[in-house]
Amino acid sequence: MGLVDRLKQEFDLHVDWLAFEIHPETPPEGMPLVKMFPRADVESMTRRLNSMGAPFGLTFQKIVNIANSRLSLEAGEFAREQGRFEQFHHAVFQAYFSQGLDIGSIEVLKQIGKETGLDAGALEKAVQTGTFRQAREEAKNEAVRLGITAAPTFIFNEKDRIVGAQPIEVFRERLKTL
Repeated sequence: MGLVDRLKQEFDLHVDWLAFEIHPETPPEGMPLVKMFPRADVESMTRRLNSMGAPFGLTFQKIVNIANSRLSLEAGEFAREQGRFEQFHHAVFQAYFSQGLDIGSIEVLKQIGKETGLDAGALEKAVQTGTFRQAREEAKNEAVRLGITAAPTFIFNEKDRIVGAQPIEVFRERLKTL
């Protein structure tokens, strides 16, 4: 069970996910991580992510290519409309971080959709026709309004926030004070 799921149970939380495009400048085909972040220590980053993810059963593969997440965010909105957002969201996370798949690829998104109970053809049509482009733009505007500049960002009562992947204890302490 992931961090958010544990906290939802422990504190009876309601969670809203807001689509946030981390690197909108990424071309549709993605970009090598070393080109985007020439000084990044990918090995250390991967070790740190695996250390933090281990208590939740999360494993992270060495990221070689930064995917363009635009289509996956729109596909997520399709999944939300179909009542399958949580499943799709978790599967996209796993596909990208644990399996190293390109979540900017419509073929990858169709497969994830199919595996999470969505109609892959309808997902493809919605993404290719831009059905959820406006929803993605609205989410971007909401993120700006909320002052979100990084992912993940956790906002409590529209003012208190935790930015970045943090140990569960950080969340427990903050939630006890709300």
